[in-house]
Amino acid sequence: MLTTATLCAQEFHLQPTPQEYITQKDSVDIPRQYQILSGNSVQDGPALPLLRSLMPEEVLGASFRVYIGVKGDKIIKKYQHRIPRKSEGYFLKIEKDCIVIAGADERGAYYGVQTLAQLLALDKLPLAEVTDYPDVPYRGVVEGFYGAPWSQEARIRQLDFYGRNKMNVYIYGPKDDPYHRTPNWRKPYPAREGEELKVLVNRAKENNVIFYWAIHPGQDIRWNEEDRSLLLQKFESMYQLGVRGFAVFFDDISGEGTSAEKQVELLNDIYHNFVKVKGDVAPLLMCPTEYNRLWTKLEGGYLATLGGKLHPDIGILWTGDKVVACIDKPTMQFVNPLLKRKAFIWWNFPVSDYVRDRLLLGAVYGNGTDIDDDISAFISNPMEHAEASKIALFSIADYAWNMDAYKSDASWRRAVRYLMPGHAVALQVFASHNSDLGGNEHDFRREESEQIRPALERLLDAYCREGKREVAAASAVTEECERMIASADLLLASDENPALIKEITPWLIQFKLLGEYGREVLCMLAAQCDGKKTELEKAASHAKALQVLMKKIDA
Repeated sequence: MLTTATLCAQEFHLQPTPQEYITQKDSVDIPRQYQILSGNSVQDGPALPLLRSLMPEEVLGASFRVYIGVKGDKIIKKYQHRIPRKSEGYFLKIEKDCIVIAGADERGAYYGVQTLAQLLALDKLPLAEVTDYPDVPYRGVVEGFYGAPWSQEARIRQLDFYGRNKMNVYIYGPKDDPYHRTPNWRKPYPAREGEELKVLVNRAKENNVIFYWAIHPGQDIRWNEEDRSLLLQKFESMYQLGVRGFAVFFDDISGEGTSAEKQVELLNDIYHNFVKVKGDVAPLLMCPTEYNRLWTKLEGGYLATLGGKLHPDIGILWTGDKVVACIDKPTMQFVNPLLKRKAFIWWNFPVSDYVRDRLLLGAVYGNGTDIDDDISAFISNPMEHAEASKIALFSIADYAWNMDAYKSDASWRRAVRYLMPGHAVALQVFASHNSDLGGNEHDFRREESEQIRPALERLLDAYCREGKREVAAASAVTEECERMIASADLLLASDENPALIKEITPWLIQFKLLGEYGREVLCMLAAQCDGKKTELEKAASHAKALQVLMKKIDA
């Protein structure tokens, strides 16, 4: 018979979904005393400090041992053959008297510790083996939307979230940062803003995230030595702040800055005279002017010029067949031959800067699960609402890590529970009705309110065809309205995730009003069908008042 703790472990789901997770029918108490034995390769990285923060009661000479190292370290020599031959891979083994964390590299060891952190949340540690690695080399987020940039506090929470979810890239490029683009891209950041960026860079390192700083010079760049020198000086100033990842954006511009030849010349110069000279920075990235298929003019040769002349080590960002589109095999078969490299995917979801009255809290679906060998990265552009974006980002991390195992609905439910475990049901109700973009310029839509759609359709059909009320359908819709009202109240009153509730409060108020309005409309329908004029007038009066209140809500 299995213990309660073992049952909990069986129901437990590691995030992101590992490549292989094998548990035995047994578990071990989380040790009160233990000794950590580490290899030389993890001494300077964030893996060892994270491990010690999770298991703070280290005692020299304790019988329970925790071994951590990287392939080649003597301390884990016995387990070398179990380490995946994949970048950022790791092998984790939990036994009765020891824990082993063996990484293919330093980041792999760190991810092994992050997996252990999740297992330590259980009442007991399952005797288990995890063999794991990511499908996509670079996974993360680009803060690249129009509108209010994230706050310093939100970015710090984001970077911690990336570390826990095994995302390794954050690209800083908010369109409304004047020192990122026109007019001040040539100027260094003021002291206060520079110090804030330095804090973020250090926080990224603690979470084993590459902090990319992007510059957006294309709208007013002059193709001369002076601007080239100023751009390199700006990069040098960012390097001094600790930045070790750099990108140049040429998206959403017009005029002379759109020249492929000039862009290539500048980027190759940056690569040879900055990236290679420094020797310790991540691959250079660029966002092209023609960054999606819809805008590509094959006869003009823009992408062919990039593919043929841009140094092959420079990554090229790509949003897909349109500005906002899901990514699949045909997408990659079109663009990769032109770029002569695997595209660095910039997925414009859940970004909402073109539908700012909407929250996009639904499931992440529509991308191919057979494209892991066709892309170099999968990076999400999120909403200006940083905490609310985590529902989608959680699943994007899950998808990019292990595409074969990705199940969108299950991942979405886990994401909701991750953000508000104490109010997961209420948040799920709210999120299920706040996922579609509505009509928009990019013709990109998402499923919304699917659970109640059949009842609504039956209700409307019966009323429009025969002027009657379909009782069962009306009852189902009424119950959903009641759930909406109660969910809004529970979330508004909750102190479980203050940052999230603060972001979504206007929508929660509107959501409750909408539930109340729906309930009154159903009362009107019942009163009309039953010939109860007084009740009809009463419900209609309340419904009109609710309409007035809904119009006053603004976000």
